[in-house]
Amino acid sequence: MTAAVSTLDPGPPPTGELPFFVYGTLLPGEPNHDLFLRGRTSGERAAVLPRALLYDGPGYPYAIDGHGRVHGTLLTAAPGVYGELLGLLDHLEEYLGPGHPRNLYERVVREVELPGEGAPGTHEGQGPPGTREGQGPPGTRAWVYLAAAAVTRSLRTSGSVIAEGRWVTGRPPGGPRTP
Repeated sequence: MTAAVSTLDPGPPPTGELPFFVYGTLLPGEPNHDLFLRGRTSGERAAVLPRALLYDGPGYPYAIDGHGRVHGTLLTAAPGVYGELLGLLDHLEEYLGPGHPRNLYERVVREVELPGEGAPGTHEGQGPPGTREGQGPPGTRAWVYLAAAAVTRSLRTSGSVIAEGRWVTGRPPGGPRTP
């Protein structure tokens, strides 16, 4: 979803095939999951994007850099379809290239947390002695689509933050689903 507005250094350009972190209509059970992902993933697991906020959009959410957490799913492309999947997701998210003025989202690399992979006997946000509190579980680098610059500015001034960073619970019961 976005890179142009990022205040965090995304690090060096990625090498290899990174997984994708999704948090909206691409989540399992949502309409775009079947349309875009069926048969194109080899793995899907719960994940959390730290240092981000989730905003309600016109039938789909936007994530931006912020002081919160966004819950979603980490997807791994099936063998042989990475390029196809990357192209499909770029098209869906209206990503035309880094910093393009017509981007709806920017595709950036972020560290995502994988709940349940912490050290034995620790809780999320509590590590063993000597670790930084709130560090969270171990993670991995993934592609994330964050809201592009113009969208982010609008969200910060007049958008509605989705509490708890969970889009599926932020939608009104029986509310419209995006095709």
